[in-house]
Amino acid sequence: MGNLLCCVQVDQSTVAIKEQFGKYQDVLEPGCHCLPWFLGFQLAGYLSLRLQQLDVRCETKTKDNVFVNVVASIQYRALADKANDAFYKLSNTKGQIQAYVFDVIRASVPKLNLDDVFEQKNEIARAVEDELEKAMSAYGYEIVQTLIVDIEPDEHVKRAMNEINAAARMRVAANEKAEAEKILQIKRAEGEAESKYLSGLGIARQRQAIVDGLRDSVLGFSVNVPGTSAKDVMDMVLLTQYFDTMKEIGASSKSSAVFLPHGPGAVRDVASQIRDGLLQASVDH
Repeated sequence: MGNLLCCVQVDQSTVAIKEQFGKYQDVLEPGCHCLPWFLGFQLAGYLSLRLQQLDVRCETKTKDNVFVNVVASIQYRALADKANDAFYKLSNTKGQIQAYVFDVIRASVPKLNLDDVFEQKNEIARAVEDELEKAMSAYGYEIVQTLIVDIEPDEHVKRAMNEINAAARMRVAANEKAEAEKILQIKRAEGEAESKYLSGLGIARQRQAIVDGLRDSVLGFSVNVPGTSAKDVMDMVLLTQYFDTMKEIGASSKSSAVFLPHGPGAVRDVASQIRDGLLQASVDH
């Protein structure tokens, strides 16, 4: 019905190409237009001005001989003021864009090692965009943005990279664990040294207190009991200590069997050995 009335409708974000007897005449904007077909006017076709996206997967090799698949996402659109160029100059827009992407990626990636490809993907995307912008602007297209959305090495390479990363992390963890063990051992040794030092101080003070107590006991006993000598008092103290020790050994439920000579003669022998040791020490000094 529209053809009979010579009217055509162009939708929003779309332009139409008007021809007369097969020759380009004009670009029709969105809206209703009159094309008297009997005068040779006709529509050659429609051209969308909407933003379009093309994902290009390109396989190439890096400088260190690793094959990778690089996926580039190209966002482009036709320009309204160059609609006739976009409609007539290119028959396969996507194929043209794909060819330029292949050319730039296969010229850029082989110059880089695999790790550098991941680090410099923005530079690769910028190089692709610059090349496309120069090439496609002559055909009436605008390159809005170019993104490198994925870099996929071979599956064996990915597994090897993960294993290398895991080994490096395990090495760091082992070093940290060894350092922690070292710190614990140092702290434990410092604690043991401090404990032994304090134990030695305690034993020295204990012995000093025993000596002071014995001296006071001997002096007090000699004053209160006339006719007694220091030797008699010392024998009495040793006898008391001997029976106290025997009492503690018998009261302990966890003590092992201990064989000691028992009897007054044994106490006298112990006292004689102690006196002889003290006298010998005095002579040595």
